[in-house]
Amino acid sequence: MAKISNEERHQYFEKIKTYRVSVDAILKREQSLIPAIKQDPQGAAFKRLALADEMLNLTSNYIILSGVSQAVLKVKNEDALNDGRKSLYKSVIYLEEIVGNLIDAPFSDYEEKLAAIESVDAARRYLLVRKMGLTLDLLENAYGDNTKWKWSFVELEGRFAAVTKNIMDMRNAVANTDPRSPNYEPTVYHLRMLKKLLMQAADRYREKYELSTTRIDDFKMGITFLLALRRIHIILGEREEAETLKKKIDIWSVKLEADKKKQEDLSAKKA
Repeated sequence: MAKISNEERHQYFEKIKTYRVSVDAILKREQSLIPAIKQDPQGAAFKRLALADEMLNLTSNYIILSGVSQAVLKVKNEDALNDGRKSLYKSVIYLEEIVGNLIDAPFSDYEEKLAAIESVDAARRYLLVRKMGLTLDLLENAYGDNTKWKWSFVELEGRFAAVTKNIMDMRNAVANTDPRSPNYEPTVYHLRMLKKLLMQAADRYREKYELSTTRIDDFKMGITFLLALRRIHIILGEREEAETLKKKIDIWSVKLEADKKKQEDLSAKKA
């Protein structure tokens, strides 16, 4: 790697001044809201929604810091990217604190949690998770393919898929897919995105299992996301899609049991 000159370093710090100010301001707002959540439990859900959005803005600033570093210094700012990854995790966690982190579960299991944000319309819910998805894509692209964090993103993608599902009002999802519903457009876009994310999470956990960990828990998690997607198809009355997915789940389950037995036999031989 070529040595960074003092002039290049000076240019870099000049160009990132605005973004550093933004980062500091967001972190200060977060610190002011955290005690407010404890003092006002009634409005905690809305403050957490605001924090989830703020953490996405924070992540975007960190991505820019690394982008400027690459443009000016010809090297990624790994510290900025790692801070961005942590702030994106915090965004997901703030949402989980509102809507829960259940993956394959009936809506009734987490419906009570959603009551706290009942007044938040379908469009705002969709826009928040859409923004989260775009931020996640930008962050993964900023890291690049040859990053040591490649497989850790699988968990983040899965948790993101879960909150994308859980923030949606599934009780009224079918009614809102009627073109006459005022929530028609955001609901259709949200569902389209959700189906893609659940399938992607399942495939990514399977990929992680096959190419990295060989941990049965990763394979099981992949199947759990398939089950969650099938549940969505059933709710929406999409019988053909649900049946097709059931066949995939059955194939994966057979493979899981066979691999599990192989691992158990291997462990027994070593013992």
